[in-house]
Amino acid sequence: MRLLLWLLTLAALAVGLALAARYNDGYALLVLPPWRAELSLNLLILMELAAFLLLYLVLRAVANTLALPQTVRAYRARRRREQAERALADALRYQFEGRYGHALKSAANAHDAGYAPGLSALVAARCAHALHEEEREAEWLARAAQYDTESRNARLMTEAELFLDARRHQEAQAALAQLAAGGMRHIAALRLELRNRRALGDWREALRLIRLLEKTRALSTEQATPLKLRAHRENLRALAMDAAAMNNYWRGIPAPERSSPSLSLEAARLLIAAGDCLAAQRIVEEGLDEEWDSDLAAVYAECQGGDILGRIARAEAWLKRQPRDAQLLLALGRLCRQQRLWGKAQSYLEASLSLQPTRLAHVDLAQLLDQLGRPADAERHYRAAATL
Repeated sequence: MRLLLWLLTLAALAVGLALAARYNDGYALLVLPPWRAELSLNLLILMELAAFLLLYLVLRAVANTLALPQTVRAYRARRRREQAERALADALRYQFEGRYGHALKSAANAHDAGYAPGLSALVAARCAHALHEEEREAEWLARAAQYDTESRNARLMTEAELFLDARRHQEAQAALAQLAAGGMRHIAALRLELRNRRALGDWREALRLIRLLEKTRALSTEQATPLKLRAHRENLRALAMDAAAMNNYWRGIPAPERSSPSLSLEAARLLIAAGDCLAAQRIVEEGLDEEWDSDLAAVYAECQGGDILGRIARAEAWLKRQPRDAQLLLALGRLCRQQRLWGKAQSYLEASLSLQPTRLAHVDLAQLLDQLGRPADAERHYRAAATL
């Protein structure tokens, strides 16, 4: 339709020009003594138009001829750029395919051609890292550093990730510190720093990062909870044998995070080892009042001395709610043995064994029977403990 419309327009224009020329009786007189020439005005107009067109074509040909070297240079530069773009695209594709040798070669070609040299060097560094070629990796990272104006943050992120993968944690932390100094605190950088802090054993900083990532929804509650518990356990272990520091740290843990029975168990055992049985007792009681846990109940009897009668009364109150808990019965048996309540101790230990035969319960009962002067019965329980 478009071609048909153009043809109709040209035909109408030709008819119009023909009609206009038919009614144009003008003429032009050209005088160059001693010659004179008389021309139709229509012919003169056509000759001028033809001369203008001829002059335009000649000038255009001359201009194109003079610009030919520059055109050739531009064409070659465009071809080189297209080849470099294709080389970088091939490098990325080969990298995703896992063909790291081909990817490294293509990235080197793109870098040599000067196309996105910083990015090309980073792709080459990642491929060299995947090929375990440390010297070439360092070389490409050094080349990437020369183009920090275009890819500084990308280089630092790449260095941090590669160093972390190679377990060069101090160097990874240095790269992450440079990122933070430049104001880069995005989610990917925080995740890398969390991995690095965990590897370095810096659990206090790791705990801060976990909370920050959870706050920004980069970690779900289900993902963050076990990480926070691990951080608290490691921080408590780092304070082992310093009861005052452990108590201060425990009080600083938010209540929802303290509610974990496994964390209460860890804290109680560490405090018992540090000699602060009263604080351990308080932690166990708070934990069991909030959520029952048999392993935590078993720790209740590991402390020696203190208000044993009060602990027995507290444990017997729990027993009314958990009458078939073997670990609680074992703890009661051990507490009664510490208080020299031999009969109650024996009954609680035997009840624990009837529900769940354990080596510890057999040993405790055997030691109690030894104290009561019943070596034959004690030997039977020693044998049962050895079998278990």
